Amino acid sequence: MCHIQSSVCFSEVWDKSESGEWLCTASWKTHSGSVWRVTWAHPEFGQVLASCSFDRTAAVWEEIVGESNDKQRGLSHWIKRTTLVDSRTSVTDVKFAPKHMGLMLTTCSADGVVRIYEAPDVMNLSQWSLQHEISCKLSCSCISWNPSSSRAHPSMFAVGSDDSNVASGGKVQIYEYNENTRKYGKVETLMTVTDAVHDIAFAPNLGRSFHVLAIATKDVRIFKLAPMRKESSSTGPSKFEVQIVAQFDNHNSQVWRVSWNITSTLLASSGDDGCVRLWKANYMDNWKCTGILRGDGSPLSASSGQPISTTVGSSLLSQNALNGISAGRIGRRAPFAPPLRPLTSSKIDQTPAYY
Repeated sequence: MCHIQSSVCFSEVWDKSESGEWLCTASWKTHSGSVWRVTWAHPEFGQVLASCSFDRTAAVWEEIVGESNDKQRGLSHWIKRTTLVDSRTSVTDVKFAPKHMGLMLTTCSADGVVRIYEAPDVMNLSQWSLQHEISCKLSCSCISWNPSSSRAHPSMFAVGSDDSNVASGGKVQIYEYNENTRKYGKVETLMTVTDAVHDIAFAPNLGRSFHVLAIATKDVRIFKLAPMRKESSSTGPSKFEVQIVAQFDNHNSQVWRVSWNITSTLLASSGDDGCVRLWKANYMDNWKCTGILRGDGSPLSASSGQPISTTVGSSLLSQNALNGISAGRIGRRAPFAPPLRPLTSSKIDQTPAYY
């Protein structure tokens, strides 16, 4: 299951057949402008998608089973449940919050505003209420929720900016929920990231006391954010010790997408070099490239460019393990959906899509 950004207004859902072949089971017009991103809700909430577009809107879609006419027989039938129209500029990213927070949807837009919506009734996806509206002061290009469900970690998300003005300062901001004010406040700015940011991704947190954030800019960067101890009586925002643990310029070009595997042991990145590169840390926490894939999925070695095995450690690296990172500029990302979900993409007009 995967999503691909598009230069046209359509989205597609793909299913994998028993023979291993991917088949398009649904294709429909989702917006009146270019579709920038598509994302899945957790399967706990049903077959639900959200999309965002240059047309200044975000939309929520739900699959209806067994309601299709003869012309569409055999295809999935997707219904638009709502359109979110609060943004006055292009909506550049859309993400569902981690499932432990309930059915919540976050958007960011080119005017620098992050909006967080909630569906009060998960059985009625036509009703969404705007819970938070946060001004980031910079044009927003991407967002990522920290997936940690630990009570020790307040709800947190990161926002990236594609503002090309280096003088405007750090392009990644971290926001955290404050129980006392019941609002999200900025707790950190990564001042060393001054170039345009195209994608950010928190790593899944499997019991760690710190957070790991990957950033796609002119290179690949991995940051460690370790919360500093607060006094028991303190009610102020968290403070973090920020450390960059890895930085790679192997793409020799702009990096467009980064994505973690489910155990946060493997990071995949894609860039304008048309390749997907895989990064893994050893027991000393030293990161290195463990494999390179061409846009068509064929492997290369990290040094000689010769075909290599895609085995990483003791586990075989499959397309699923990549979480669907894609290469190229128009079809820049194809993240796979949660288990038991079909493949999603946006239709690309005469441009090769890479899965």
